Amino acid sequence: MIEREFINQKTKEFYIKKMIEDNLKGAGISQIRLKKIPLGEKIIIHTSRPSLIVGSKGSNIKDLTRTLKKRFQLENPQIEIIEVRDVFLDANVVAERIASSLEKFGSARFKGIGHKIMENVLNSGALGIELIISGKIPGARAKSWRFYQGYLKKCGDVAVSGVRKAQKAALLKSGIIGIKVAIMPPNLELPDDIQLLEEPITVEEEIKVKVEPIVDADSGKIKPKKKKAARKSKTEKASKIESASGNESKSPAAEKIVSEELLTETNEGLTKDEEKDGAKEE
Repeated sequence: MIEREFINQKTKEFYIKKMIEDNLKGAGISQIRLKKIPLGEKIIIHTSRPSLIVGSKGSNIKDLTRTLKKRFQLENPQIEIIEVRDVFLDANVVAERIASSLEKFGSARFKGIGHKIMENVLNSGALGIELIISGKIPGARAKSWRFYQGYLKKCGDVAVSGVRKAQKAALLKSGIIGIKVAIMPPNLELPDDIQLLEEPITVEEEIKVKVEPIVDADSGKIKPKKKKAARKSKTEKASKIESASGNESKSPAAEKIVSEELLTETNEGLTKDEEKDGAKEE
């Protein structure tokens, strides 16, 4: 059955990851991914301390590959190590640091550890963080303490896929203490994030109108553009006539110009009337 093969493959991957985490405890492991390649199996380990995993002259990696071959019957396991840049923005690394600090200093200083971790995470650029430490701290009865700061989504798709979460356990003399970490990264795009512009930007565009040339239907040649003659308005003519007539000391030259302009206007009116009559007769 195909379903059983998938289940067997996933259980095998789970036990491989658990074995690597147990062997490399305290190395700041963030994520372990398994990849199938033509040469064999590739195991990618994201860690904040790659030197601890490699060891002196690669001794730790050699021991790990030998164990994987013997215990899980892997043909050619290849281990790749990737360093985590932002240590305090990774929830798994932060939870492991809290667990190691509690195991080292005890449960009496859990408040100082929690506040110090929150300060480092927010200084790294995170939008918000939440820490929940539960167990026998500091008394004999089990309690749960919640540390939170900043902005953190608790519901919706952003809370499921965007917020980074991790769980770890610290083994103390009084018992096991559970640690839950939730970090909201800075590069997360929120659906309700709105940016308001201070002033609207006006964009002016110049539209160029292309004038097509006129082609003569008979000859097929482009007709030259006709230049429009500058016509003087009637108001200008009337003002000239009034100024010339209203002048008391009229010169014969001014009277001659006025008479010529009046004659041209009457001739133009007669020619227009004649053209109209000819058109009617046709």
